[in-house]
Amino acid sequence: MEGQVPGAMGSSGSLALRFGQTCFSCASLLFMCLDVEFYSYTTFCFLVTVMGLVIPWSLVLVLADAYSVFVKSLDLQRRNLLMIIIGDLVLSFLSLAAACSTASVADLLLDVGKSFCPEKLCSRYQLSAAMAFLSWFLSFSSSLFNLWLLPAL
Repeated sequence: MEGQVPGAMGSSGSLALRFGQTCFSCASLLFMCLDVEFYSYTTFCFLVTVMGLVIPWSLVLVLADAYSVFVKSLDLQRRNLLMIIIGDLVLSFLSLAAACSTASVADLLLDVGKSFCPEKLCSRYQLSAAMAFLSWFLSFSSSLFNLWLLPAL
């Protein structure tokens, strides 16, 4: 049954989704932390915290998918898959909230003027929010694919 759902846990599609999620999360964290002024705003700290949670979660699932694709297929159990789905959903909604709040605050700071946020710094924050949105999209897609697989187990 696992081979019939593209992007479900243990497939090459899932490996690609997880790898992309990890890359975008790392890029979001990198763009946010290039300058150490992010701690002045709670929403930026929230994004850093959420991306700090998403990266290890994604890396562990990348390793599980890589093992499943390249070495041998994992035997998925309903309880394990349900925990992965719940973890993906929680982290994807946290990522969406952090990305939205970061994008809105960065946009607001750009509109207010350069005294609050230099244009170069705010553009980094906007890039970080964009990477977080992409990470959210891949995480949410992965959770939907796994949710689609759940009744088959």
